[in-house]
Amino acid sequence: MQQIPNLTSLRFILAILVVLFHTPEFFANRNLPYYNNYSLFLKGNESVCMFFSLSGFLIIKQLYLEKQRTNSINLKIFFLNRILRIFPLYYLVLIYGFIHYQIILPKLGFQFENNYNIWEGILLSSTFFSNIFLTYSPGGILEILWSIGVEEQFYILIAPLFFLLPKSKIKTTLLSITIAYLLLFTSDFFPFLKEYKMYFFYFTCSGLCAIYLEKLNFHKLFSYIIYAIILIYTLSNFFKNNLSENQYFIFSMILFGLFLTVLSKKPTLILENRVIKYLGTISYGIYMFHAIAMQIVGLVYIKLQIENKTSENLYIFSYTFSIIFLTITMAHLSYKYYESYFLKFKKTTTHV
Repeated sequence: MQQIPNLTSLRFILAILVVLFHTPEFFANRNLPYYNNYSLFLKGNESVCMFFSLSGFLIIKQLYLEKQRTNSINLKIFFLNRILRIFPLYYLVLIYGFIHYQIILPKLGFQFENNYNIWEGILLSSTFFSNIFLTYSPGGILEILWSIGVEEQFYILIAPLFFLLPKSKIKTTLLSITIAYLLLFTSDFFPFLKEYKMYFFYFTCSGLCAIYLEKLNFHKLFSYIIYAIILIYTLSNFFKNNLSENQYFIFSMILFGLFLTVLSKKPTLILENRVIKYLGTISYGIYMFHAIAMQIVGLVYIKLQIENKTSENLYIFSYTFSIIFLTITMAHLSYKYYESYFLKFKKTTTHV
């Protein structure tokens, strides 16, 4: 399977931005010192949405090429590959999450107040309606699973759509669906779409960019403009502060699609670095384990009362470094000794 340049390493950057977003939030909620005064620490939601864009870019391109080549979609292989990649780690973290909040925390003397019926929580999260379960505030380890739920819902919808559509109708249908869904999402008629974070337009818009703009060679100036806008978007809140909520959604959706298209055109030395690419390969584990690592480091720091034994800046730096280091270590071990066992059964259907 041919890899598209730069996008694997981008996964790592996005995953780390999510960690940097949740870390100060975790310590702030426990009235401990934290630092999030820099906008880079506030891009967790945007990073997850770019993850959605990245998934849509790759998956829709893969399905489109398969449809063009074979005039069909092998749904069995598609869903088997998604199951082998997503399910093992998802259910491992899901099971641990319930054990952590129901058993481990009480045993350690930390009471966690459940705002939901346990069986309802298990039913919603185990069937990938974890974005609905998120509204119950079940605890960070379980809350981060919302994005995996949205992604699985997208897979369940998009593959059969490509299977049923004639290949000549795919582009126009996908464009029509994106516009129609965006109109519904930004209206007040279906508030649950926002409440449950059903951001499907990120997937489809980037997918459209992948198939409409695939053969375009962008002028260097255009590429530099897109990179500059992404830099401003990431390092400041300029666009968020000057756009309405719906405008920000639409702006982000289009920007992410264009950014991924431009970035995937030509390999970049830093992003094609072997170490960063490997960290991108294990980024799913980084995302899935970071809340567990946060709980472990947080509990250790609280129990040992490290806050009282060091300066505030050193305290913040040390727990942030510890969380990132532990997260990457857990993700590496999981990928090498657990996930890889399932991934070896994946089958190739197209060259993406």
